[in-house]
Amino acid sequence: MGRSGVRGERARTDRRGEVASGAGEPGRGETGQENVSAGENRAPRGRKPLSHRRAGTRPRRRRHRILRWTAGVLAVLVLGTAGAGYLYYRHLNGNIKTAKLNLGEHKVAGPTPNAAGQTPLNILLIGSDARDNKENQKLGGAKETFNGTPLADVQMLVHLSADRSNMSVVSMPRDTLLRLPKCTDPDSGKEYAATIGRRMTNESLGRGGPGCTVATWEQLTGIHIDHFMMVDFSGVVSMADAIGGVPVCVDANIFSKDSQGHGSGLKLREGTRPVKGVQALQWLRTRYGFEDGTDIARAKAQHMYMNSMVRQLRENATFSNPGKLRTLAEKATKALKVDDGLDTVKKLYDLSNELKKPEPDRITMTTMPFVYVGARVAPKEGEAEQLFRLVRDDIALDGKDKKKPAEGGGDKGSTDPAAADDKIAVQVRNGTRTATTPASAGRASAVAQLLIGKGFTQTVADRGQSSVEDRTVIRYPSADLEGDAQRVAKSLGIGLGSVQRSTDVSGVTLFVGADWKTGNTYPKAAASDKAPQSDQTQNGADTGTCMHVNPDYTW
Repeated sequence: MGRSGVRGERARTDRRGEVASGAGEPGRGETGQENVSAGENRAPRGRKPLSHRRAGTRPRRRRHRILRWTAGVLAVLVLGTAGAGYLYYRHLNGNIKTAKLNLGEHKVAGPTPNAAGQTPLNILLIGSDARDNKENQKLGGAKETFNGTPLADVQMLVHLSADRSNMSVVSMPRDTLLRLPKCTDPDSGKEYAATIGRRMTNESLGRGGPGCTVATWEQLTGIHIDHFMMVDFSGVVSMADAIGGVPVCVDANIFSKDSQGHGSGLKLREGTRPVKGVQALQWLRTRYGFEDGTDIARAKAQHMYMNSMVRQLRENATFSNPGKLRTLAEKATKALKVDDGLDTVKKLYDLSNELKKPEPDRITMTTMPFVYVGARVAPKEGEAEQLFRLVRDDIALDGKDKKKPAEGGGDKGSTDPAAADDKIAVQVRNGTRTATTPASAGRASAVAQLLIGKGFTQTVADRGQSSVEDRTVIRYPSADLEGDAQRVAKSLGIGLGSVQRSTDVSGVTLFVGADWKTGNTYPKAAASDKAPQSDQTQNGADTGTCMHVNPDYTW
């Protein structure tokens, strides 16, 4: 049987200072070096390569290519070492840096296998802006940030379906405002209290490591994450150099520098040009000059770079050269930081084989639906949760799935049998307060009465201070109460993906979130199995695009 009661309110953390790298932009500065490749081939005046869009059109994102980049790099690691022997294999294993997967208190249970015994796979891809060594400092610039707290400036969740027929990738803007979870640094033991107010999601990396970014995603989405992979500036650039340069495309000459000195210093001629070294980093960091000058535009350029990198990995015949393969294997294994479950080249190779199974036309890339909050963004109410539910339930974002045999089949049922309903102690807390609206009065009492009416007679309402929960969740402290917590969820029609194990509670505790402010029936976002409409969504079979250059930054 469960015990009622919850622990005290989590403490507010001090706000971390922000360093401006440009007008209205928090975070890092951009490199100021200028570099035009000596071997560039200028497109003839009046003509553009066939792969270009006309100037003035808005190119669509090419984000699906990051997956090909990931799979291609990992496959090359093994191909390049096949004849090198066991000692070299061990050497490459020694290059790989690892960290704990999840540093948070709220861990989402894994999904239930389908009829064939298959389970979905979720991998969080993280791009770090760390200036923790001379190479990263030289490439990243912004001396005031050297050896400072790193930020997770690129975050993408890769979801591979249980039957491996399709893949969905959801990115989150780096400046998304969220409540960050409690995290514990596994090396120092330092605890970072959960934030009461909202903070930028990229700060999660500095709260103990990438495992806190994983915890942040799980808290927001209710999606179980199996692995993470993180790479920094120098890692991406060194791999680009090993490949021999990465081709990128702009629809006009660009010089990313304004009269006040803002910009990366990227200087390229119109057309397709290979970039490497400092110029590759300039491309990745460019915001001023691409489209509307936002981080959304910068992300498009980053995705184009990854797209092009994977083409090089798959198509460049020079990779039959053992020396070049060995160089790339060295640089790639040194560049990656992964969770403990991916601590060998063999495991990375096995993962790459899984990632390559979906056909390109079954790969869907999208950005979390968001709304602007000043210069920042926040998850869009309703639509963001709808997208996360599709991923939780292993429903393809392209709408081409075969009919699922049972609703909610992606949730994992507990092996611990539940007690009788009238023997399960449940505490209900009001979590309907948001950063901008007060809590709905009496919600804890109303839902507690609802549960009592369903036979959970040991339910009590916590009438203390309200908490903040974006969505309704049920938390339990230990494995022997998992079945009880899931039984409560089923009785209310709440998906098992919203049942979380947490040491923040002392018994089965229902947090009524901002998604259930009124009524006696839990509102389901599953009105349809279609992804929210978005102009950010891309299909993996799309080919060719160029970054549109803002006319104010041409030369």
